Amino acid sequence: MARCSVCVLFLAAAATYAAERPIAVQPTTQAVARLQKMEFTIQADARFDNPYDPAEIDLRLVLTSPAGKRITVPAFCYQPFESRAREHNGRMAEWLYPVGQPVWKARFAPDETGEWTCVAVLKSAASPPARFRCTESSDGGFIRVSRTDPRYLEFDSGKPFFAVGQNVAFVTDSFSKIEMIRKLGENGANSARIWACSEDWAMAIEARKSAFGRSWGWNVPFVPMPDRDAYHTGRLCIRLSGESGTALTLQPCYAVALRPGRRYRLAGKIMGDTGISFDLNGQRKVEAKKQWTPFSEEFIAGPIQWWLSGPSFRLTAKGSVFLADLSLKESDGGPELLWEADPNRPPLGVYNQVDCFMLDQIVEAAEQNGVYLQVVLLTRDHYMWKLTHEGRAYDEAIAYAKALARYAAARWGYSTHIAAWEYFNEMNPGLPTERFYAEAGAAFEQFDVNHHIRATSGWASPTKEYRHPQLETADMHYYLRPAEGELFKDEVAAVLSRTRLLEQNVKDRPLLFSEFGMTDDKWQRSPLLDRDREFVHLHNALWASALSGFASTTCHWYWDDIHKRDLYGLYRGISRFCADVPFNTAHFRKCSAKVDGNARVVGLQGESCAYLWLCDPQATWWKTAMDGVKPTEIRGVKVAITGLRRGDYLAQWWDTRKGEPVGQEKLGTPAGAIEIAAPPFTRDIAVKVVAQ
Repeated sequence: MARCSVCVLFLAAAATYAAERPIAVQPTTQAVARLQKMEFTIQADARFDNPYDPAEIDLRLVLTSPAGKRITVPAFCYQPFESRAREHNGRMAEWLYPVGQPVWKARFAPDETGEWTCVAVLKSAASPPARFRCTESSDGGFIRVSRTDPRYLEFDSGKPFFAVGQNVAFVTDSFSKIEMIRKLGENGANSARIWACSEDWAMAIEARKSAFGRSWGWNVPFVPMPDRDAYHTGRLCIRLSGESGTALTLQPCYAVALRPGRRYRLAGKIMGDTGISFDLNGQRKVEAKKQWTPFSEEFIAGPIQWWLSGPSFRLTAKGSVFLADLSLKESDGGPELLWEADPNRPPLGVYNQVDCFMLDQIVEAAEQNGVYLQVVLLTRDHYMWKLTHEGRAYDEAIAYAKALARYAAARWGYSTHIAAWEYFNEMNPGLPTERFYAEAGAAFEQFDVNHHIRATSGWASPTKEYRHPQLETADMHYYLRPAEGELFKDEVAAVLSRTRLLEQNVKDRPLLFSEFGMTDDKWQRSPLLDRDREFVHLHNALWASALSGFASTTCHWYWDDIHKRDLYGLYRGISRFCADVPFNTAHFRKCSAKVDGNARVVGLQGESCAYLWLCDPQATWWKTAMDGVKPTEIRGVKVAITGLRRGDYLAQWWDTRKGEPVGQEKLGTPAGAIEIAAPPFTRDIAVKVVAQ
């Protein structure tokens, strides 16, 4: 695993403090409800370069349940932050400021009521035992592949979990995404797909976040250190050269938060044949010499200065200077604020604490709003080139993935609202990734004591990963595009075409429709999306996917459109309808229903139940938004269902938008067949046929 100088700066004070004390563990509370978060703070005498590398430091918490069961969870390095919404460059942004030094934490969700004990363990040293109590709760547990029907999902309690939700992928600040999750929960949606792998444009645990460039135009001023040590260490520094006044401005991915009135120190070292000037609430100058020369400049943040501006380094004369070890801290010490200015910080094996704190907030919001998260963990482009063939790079990729699996399990694995870990978003399905998924999966089996579902996705569906024994779902990505011909115009037919395709490639595995939307043929947001003001394509796709064999509804990609238009109500009808559908126990098959009248039908049926959606074929998004068709009321539709067990049934008709019953009738199956007459409807209607 890579060693990183920034980690030494990051935890130097914490390690020194810990060295003065024996190992100790402190629960943050004395009692917790069953399957809720129990958090521990651990003090440990430890020395390391990289706190995220378990080969350097393997700090663990060993718990003993009231029944005597022993469970070991890994500890993790944690930097506390203060979080507020503040204006920055004319818009509201999340102001995240590190509070104090990093600490070691452990998190755990106890599953037995009664008194628990725990000890922290590091190598051969162990802490004195700590105790806490677990009280009863109504939490249904973690999401699993159903034990009765592996095509669907369920909670530990046996209650079915059918995912209704969308992507909320690019987290640039917690506040807006927490609002999205709140709105999803308010409208009955229970699922969101979150990226923790967004490189340098959004939240990413492992990423190339730099104050000097971006991944889509990577042209950074990094050069080898201009001394003989560079040959041996491979270390980089920053070069600025040109005419007098040539400038280099720091532009971190995350604006650097400051506290008004606080004194700060910008430090580093310089080498070259000229000097630099920069503005830190007043002009400063630093002259370079032929050998490395340290510099340190202090300034006081203004009375309303919540953010660092720049600074811009400018040459004072024609020539070249080299900068290294740039650092910004409070003048009396504290956490590093300018961590993005280190050219030697590796993208893999070091975890961005700002992003980790954001994910903490997202997980907590999901817990509070009844939403379950599929979290994409690994930044694909940093791994993909390593996985092209077996060899040293391939083994490195596995080692990095194992370390991140350990950290993710330690920090977020306690939560019942983590539905699944997704390794990659749209990995190249042609790569030989079988061993990678096997060994990464084994790491999750070791470290994730709650055994969350493991998933991945490819840039084409279906993929060979649908059959991998340590991947538990089949994830579909599909977009309506002009290249799809008539399917572009008919979202219902498009969804059903995916159902048929997956039926041919997947056996006994949940099918998740993890990405869906409308794009042009280059996979960019379709300009026609604005024409479909009501998002008819999404409404119809939600119902078609829910009742055609998927374990989730379509998970729309354009979350910003849904949020700006406040279209969360689209989820209300389908979520209420599905709330009591026995997906995991009914042994569903494609419904045998035949329609007499102007409607098409999509549905599922079991031995003694059927759930159907009837829709007007003239009410597709293209017909309504492009052709200007105004759907009219449909009357006289009859539906015949065969194959149900004889007995008495109740047919209950539902308004698909309000999510409310609009009528019902009692009926029987004298010859194993049911015929029901749909009430008049416009656009679509749904029905539940259930034995009494």
